[in-house]
Amino acid sequence: MKRAVAPHLGTIKMRLTCPFCGERDHQEFTYRGDASAKRPAIENDSIEDHRAYVFDRANPDGDHRELWNHTSGCRMHVVVTRNTTTHKVTGCEPVGPWAKTMKARS
Repeated sequence: MKRAVAPHLGTIKMRLTCPFCGERDHQEFTYRGDASAKRPAIENDSIEDHRAYVFDRANPDGDHRELWNHTSGCRMHVVVTRNTTTHKVTGCEPVGPWAKTMKARS
């Protein structure tokens, strides 16, 4: 199956460095959403706040933090900092309770 590609970008070769497995092709990962979105508190009963969390997203140019899952590898979640214009990846951090432990070791 041939992948659809924007003609001005050509084929995108994006590599992500999983903190658990090392450098991998982005096709091993699944995009899970905007890592900067803040979920409303469970006690917040404002339908508008919850609707905005689910549906309203910025479409920034430049660096953006995204949540990805390494579905074809360790299955861990990572936060990727990626330039949305050039697709250049400038960071890949672990997520979850082990994140502090890994940062202390590095």
